Amino acid sequence: MVALVGAYIFAFLPGYPAIKITAFVAAVLATVVWALAERSEASHARYAALLPYSFGAMTVTCALAAATPEGGPILVLGFIGALAVGRNASLTTGSIICGLAIAAVALAELASKSYPWGTVGSVAATLLGALLIGQNSRAYQLRAQQAAELLAKSEQLRQEQAWTAALDERTRIAREVHDVLAHSLGALGLQIEVARAVLTDSGEVSRAVELLDQARRMASEGLGETRRAVHALRGEISPLPEGLAELSANHQRQHGTPVRFEVSGEPRPLPPDAGLAITRAAQEALVNTAKHAPYQPVDMQLDYTGPGTRLVVTNHLAAGNADSNGSPAIATVDGGYGLAGMRERLLLLDGALSAGQQGSDWIVEATVPQ
Repeated sequence: MVALVGAYIFAFLPGYPAIKITAFVAAVLATVVWALAERSEASHARYAALLPYSFGAMTVTCALAAATPEGGPILVLGFIGALAVGRNASLTTGSIICGLAIAAVALAELASKSYPWGTVGSVAATLLGALLIGQNSRAYQLRAQQAAELLAKSEQLRQEQAWTAALDERTRIAREVHDVLAHSLGALGLQIEVARAVLTDSGEVSRAVELLDQARRMASEGLGETRRAVHALRGEISPLPEGLAELSANHQRQHGTPVRFEVSGEPRPLPPDAGLAITRAAQEALVNTAKHAPYQPVDMQLDYTGPGTRLVVTNHLAAGNADSNGSPAIATVDGGYGLAGMRERLLLLDGALSAGQQGSDWIVEATVPQ
């Protein structure tokens, strides 16, 4: 555009006053600076600060040249300069530059004593119109850039959320696998310890074989529990009362301990994590009864009457680790699994767990929100 206007000016307009040559040179220099700035990001950072000044000089000189006789076509270059100023400078800077150009034209017209105020008006309207168009383009460009930055931040946040969700899921799976294996292996180790005690203390081979058969069944049930844990991780978990009733029956069958299970209140559905936490607390409490008070009755109550869902496991404490029939003592099996882990699991759900002795009973209480 600059080349075409320059060719027209010097080919068809009479005379070559200095202001026309100056305006064309300013336009060429401004175009060169703009080309350098747009060449690359590094070049833009280097030359961007020069753009308002170069296009400002182009606007002022072209406006003055347009006010000369036969200089009207040069106003096209003034329009381009004002437009570029609007796109590359603030409204204040652009207004100052256009104001200087209009003032220079007005002073030139006054100095010529011809007072053609129509020329001043056309120059002012052209420059201010170009400035407004440039400012609108600048605002659109800034909004597009902000939208792109916001989209990039949103994508980064989405990736971080996905990564956090993956870490939470890995932690959940690791905790569940640990709890299932610790319970199953702890109970299995306890059963094997009983069989060893029978063989070493009384030499009852038939009783030891029976205990080992129970250990084999416990191993099989441990595999089934692992499968159920996988279903629970997928959100496929059986109703809590049914699961606890089955758990109580299995414990009574495996350890020969009377277990009474009852439900109070109207059962209500719980989130899978909450139901699983209650189940794991019940399993740990039952394993502890077999370790520390074998063959003593156990009461398990699932209570829905309060604001939350509450499990209470009560176990009578015997004087020692042998029952009234003189059964062999059972050594504690330390599987690295305990109520502390259950308490941490429940705290993650805004629940609570307490365990302690009340009279001759040991009571474990686990609560999750409704």
